[in-house]
Amino acid sequence: MPDSTKPVYLKLRDKIAAAIIEGIYPEGAMLPSVRAFATQQGANPLTVAKAYQQFQLDGLVEVQRGVGMFVARGAAARLRASERDQFLAVEWPVIQQRIKRLGIAPAELLAENS
Repeated sequence: MPDSTKPVYLKLRDKIAAAIIEGIYPEGAMLPSVRAFATQQGANPLTVAKAYQQFQLDGLVEVQRGVGMFVARGAAARLRASERDQFLAVEWPVIQQRIKRLGIAPAELLAENS
């Protein structure tokens, strides 16, 4: 799905997921509060809450009432596997078709400064 047509809460979810995968928010780390993240991203707090809720439903964060949300154990590995599967199933076939349509050779793709 092109990023421009993706709902805002999914764009925010993708940013948080990337930060977890990249170790910016490692296992056990507290995520920014909904309000803090909304302010940082220039988003509506309800939209951020929707993104955070999805992480909670997926078991990727743990909520400590009155304290905050923390990255669950194994969240980075689960997110990486999920994103990898999504890339290979949805994005890669489109990229392959474009490579074929443009006549790009595999060696060109592997060259450092193509």
